[in-house]
Amino acid sequence: MEHASANDLEAGLEKVRSSPEDGGVVEMIVRRPAVDEREVVESAELVVGEGVVGDNYVARGDSKRPDGSAHPEAQLNLMNARSVDAVAMGDRSRWPLAGDQMFVDFDLSVSNIPTGTRLAIGSAVIEVSAKPHNGCAKFADRFGMEAARWVNSDKEVRLRGINAMVVQAGTIKTGDKITKL
Repeated sequence: MEHASANDLEAGLEKVRSSPEDGGVVEMIVRRPAVDEREVVESAELVVGEGVVGDNYVARGDSKRPDGSAHPEAQLNLMNARSVDAVAMGDRSRWPLAGDQMFVDFDLSVSNIPTGTRLAIGSAVIEVSAKPHNGCAKFADRFGMEAARWVNSDKEVRLRGINAMVVQAGTIKTGDKITKL
């Protein structure tokens, strides 16, 4: 599979930086029922402490934690839709391979939504966590080393996205508006 070049990715940076600072939109919702499995869904239930209902977040856990339990600050992974589109070379069917549950047309930069910012999406409220969201070996395998370097290169813009926690349970749908609280 062909991967985006460093020049292609850099060309997409300005588009990512011009994402809406408020009033963005959920472009895609993905559940991960098991490792390396993806289900694109039109709506999802978010539960406090569990993230997306039907996702393997809790069962998968986190090998870096002493007890192997799921990291409480990584219930949800959000990635900017313009960023994932750049690494997927415009192929929307490849977006779920990034491993995130939500792809949003929304400015995820530190200056726009610092740690602790709450976002209303549908009837749910989520909170941006301090845990960084970085591209891993699987990301590099799926999208190439240039893409992995690119998404990890700008910690301010957060090209790889953010981790978040559910603070108010609710339903989210593709097309829902994202509002800073």
